[in-house]
Amino acid sequence: MQPPYLLFLGDVHDQLAAKTAHGIKDWRPEHCFGQLRLEGCVADLGLREATIAEARAAGCGTMIIAVANSGGTLAPHWAPYVIEALEAGMDVASGLHQRLVDFPEILAAAEKSGRQLFDVRHPKQRFKTGTGVKRTGKRLLMVGTDCSCGKKYSALAIEKEMRARGLPATFRGTGQTGVMISGGGVAIDAVVADFIAGAAEWLSPDNDPDHWDIVEGQGSLFHPAFAGVTIGLIHGTQPDGLVLCHEPTRTHMRALKHQPLPGLKECLEANLRAARLTNKDVKAVGVSVDSHNVPASEREDVLKRIADELGLPAVDPMIDGPGAIVDRLW
Repeated sequence: MQPPYLLFLGDVHDQLAAKTAHGIKDWRPEHCFGQLRLEGCVADLGLREATIAEARAAGCGTMIIAVANSGGTLAPHWAPYVIEALEAGMDVASGLHQRLVDFPEILAAAEKSGRQLFDVRHPKQRFKTGTGVKRTGKRLLMVGTDCSCGKKYSALAIEKEMRARGLPATFRGTGQTGVMISGGGVAIDAVVADFIAGAAEWLSPDNDPDHWDIVEGQGSLFHPAFAGVTIGLIHGTQPDGLVLCHEPTRTHMRALKHQPLPGLKECLEANLRAARLTNKDVKAVGVSVDSHNVPASEREDVLKRIADELGLPAVDPMIDGPGAIVDRLW
């Protein structure tokens, strides 16, 4: 996807629906020209308001449908804006479940204008099944006690810290937002189950011996809905190191009140055991704690308790930075 980006927010009714846009803005602010909001839009990124014509005149290469609404559908009244962007000379990217290419009028506009449609959640290439064959280079994978507990932000923060130290590192996106932030990757939850491990192998190929792929994790081995994608990603990534991501104020798995969160030791050992199938030397290197719901007066004690329990550094990478985790990479 060609930056700069115009982030299309449509007329979503809450800030959470713009989480894809927030991720792009937080981690690639230099690529964000502005936002396009329709009447009634509640979400606001604090970027300049821009029309499609203004964005294209400023050199924008891509308009991103940067929302994650219920059902992942493209509202019918958004389609004219997609067509306008294509006709103006921009590519259009979307992370929605519903594909842009399934709208005949949008597909026709793209073909006529010679512009590209990026249905980021739907990979274009075909993947092979995983092999488990050892690859060169090193890989650090984020795993979690639950879904939506900071795996993407942790991976991006670690990549940023490593690059600041002059260490060779590449963030590998495995969800639609991560793919949009990095400009490449695989939305792993859209890959047919038999090929998830193969897709992860494709995503983190042979590399220089000292190079680290920092891989965004997905789901959790302990979440009944998403454990399948997690195990395939673990096996295919063939990680040398794991970072356990955790939100300490939760009492149950996201959206499943009947399913309690696993214990930290139980969760970490289960992930290590799974990872040993394709890398017997895998190690845990730290805990990334999403502490935004923890009272400030309790945050230090929470981090210390987790660090003491697991014998690993425990940090909130958005507050403390991930330096203590990077220090443990070998």
